[in-house]
Amino acid sequence: MSPLNVYILGIESSCDDTAASVMLNGKILSNIVANQSIHEAYGGVVPELASRAHQQNIVPVVHEALKRANVDKSQLSAIAFTRGPGLMGSLLVGTSFAKSLAYGLDIPLIDVNHMSAHILAHFIDEEGFNKPPFPFLAMTISGGHTQIVKVNNYFDMKVIGETIDDAVGEAFDKSGKLLGLGYPAGPEIDKRAKLGNPKAFKFTKPKVDGLNFSFSGLKTAILYFIQKETENNPKFIEEHLNDICASIQYTIIGILIDKLKLASKQTCIKHIAIGGGVSANSGIRQALKDGEKKFGWTTYVPKFEFTTDNAAMIAIVGYLKYLEGDFSKNDVVASSRLKI
Repeated sequence: MSPLNVYILGIESSCDDTAASVMLNGKILSNIVANQSIHEAYGGVVPELASRAHQQNIVPVVHEALKRANVDKSQLSAIAFTRGPGLMGSLLVGTSFAKSLAYGLDIPLIDVNHMSAHILAHFIDEEGFNKPPFPFLAMTISGGHTQIVKVNNYFDMKVIGETIDDAVGEAFDKSGKLLGLGYPAGPEIDKRAKLGNPKAFKFTKPKVDGLNFSFSGLKTAILYFIQKETENNPKFIEEHLNDICASIQYTIIGILIDKLKLASKQTCIKHIAIGGGVSANSGIRQALKDGEKKFGWTTYVPKFEFTTDNAAMIAIVGYLKYLEGDFSKNDVVASSRLKI
């Protein structure tokens, strides 16, 4: 029998977003994220700058999360935090803060795997969003990860396919950099892809056996394509930007959907869920919806605010582990390469 009211404070600091969320019995009361715009000038996340910004942001972000939720820290049942994977310096800030606060309040500490949290974000109680039944396939796509995971239950997950080189989010960002777009480039490519012809330019899909992915070759192909075309026409990018973006996005989505089709066929599972920052991409969301008609899938797309790095997904895992009595010792340490 579970306690009447379980208040979980979730803390997320795996990369460049400092986030805190307060949850009551699976429902989100607050979900605060502080972004770090300082990285835009560098075209990517600078780890040292990220960890310094976390140190500045974490106290005000946690304070704001408690304030918005109208919850006093004395009411908290446990504190959940991202143990990994992620940038080590960033993880250390969140881990140290969570351990100290839990110790000071004398309440349980719960460590959370960031990638599992992206998947379990689907189980946040949110009106209008269905929860996938077990077993289901989860595709987690972000700037640092691309995985297909077979999910048997909350705490039994197996990675059955992953990238052998670059993540899909990196492919979007590096392609955008070649086109002179800002960082992160994914949202801008998505926006321009809606205005372009997805079949204007053809890029070869990498051939990778099984359920694994590769995006390194695609990035190189796009680089050579841009170099060749701009030599012939210096204004090529300017004149064809929307079509280039549409063609790049079309190719990337095709790679993802092909692997999902194969995974669904091999496992005989037709419940498909997505998570991670790149799952905010409208083209990917539409392709999944189209898959319901084409392949008989039932697809699950999380609320937009739960796709990018956020603490609500950390809180839901914390809540589920709290009900199981699965707590961490205070000597738990951050792990930059933590596996599911």
